[in-house]
Amino acid sequence: MLIELLKQDLIFFISTIFVLGLLVGSFLNVVIYRLPVIFKREWRKDCCNYLEENYNAKIQLDVSKEPEEPFNLVKPDSTCPSCGHQIRAWENIPVISYIFLKAKCSNCNAPISFRYPFIELLSASLAALCAWHFGFSLAGFSAILLSWALISLAMIDYDTQYLPDQIVLPFLWLGLILNLNNTFTDIESAIIGAAAGYLSLWSVYHLFKLLTKKEGMGFGDFKLLALLGAWMGWQYLPLIIILSSLVGSIIGISLILLKKHQREIPIPFGPYLAIAGWIALIWGNEINQSYLNWIN
Repeated sequence: MLIELLKQDLIFFISTIFVLGLLVGSFLNVVIYRLPVIFKREWRKDCCNYLEENYNAKIQLDVSKEPEEPFNLVKPDSTCPSCGHQIRAWENIPVISYIFLKAKCSNCNAPISFRYPFIELLSASLAALCAWHFGFSLAGFSAILLSWALISLAMIDYDTQYLPDQIVLPFLWLGLILNLNNTFTDIESAIIGAAAGYLSLWSVYHLFKLLTKKEGMGFGDFKLLALLGAWMGWQYLPLIIILSSLVGSIIGISLILLKKHQREIPIPFGPYLAIAGWIALIWGNEINQSYLNWIN
């Protein structure tokens, strides 16, 4: 009954997805913060173990910096970073709690970053747009999942300049699997898109490094463009690259002019690829058709 209602009533379907997106957005805030911390702890332990095993080095881990309880995407429960107050259920309602608490911790009155409700609203809005554009379909639900993955990747890269393989690679393979059934494009275009997406930025990276002796981007950017090529096909890669450069230029210059970013500090390219990829996913066909009509 509910599934039939979701299929037949587009407004109800979009509204349901929007609410679901708010809830997922709350979880994405956890993923964006905790996933890099989890990786860093694992890398640190692996490095210490390697040194001990291969060089007989006695590495003493600073246990005071390690959590006494499990630290993952579920545990421990969320707390206030200022006073350690455990966030109660009514304080963790997406957007509503932020407004009700007046953007302050209920225990110590420390300000709560606007970033939390922003991610929740962004997650809900992008999911609702995908629901509106694709409808109740495999493409629609897949596009929603990709939107949430791109939000996580963009924010993690913005914070840490790292695009985790644990998100990128599964979604790259998912794109190829979906296109076995021509969900977004044919499988030949998807395979070529994945290969061309990776190799195009890989080539730019090595050419830039050869000319300047500097690294212009990270390997995660290659994989992210491969992911987008696997989902949409090689035909969308030029559009994604142009859009990402345009978005990057606008945002980068704006941040510098507003003195929110220093010139010498590198700006991650992943968020711009993610934004461009999402735009291409929704409006790429219309943009390409408009361009072809214009040149003709």
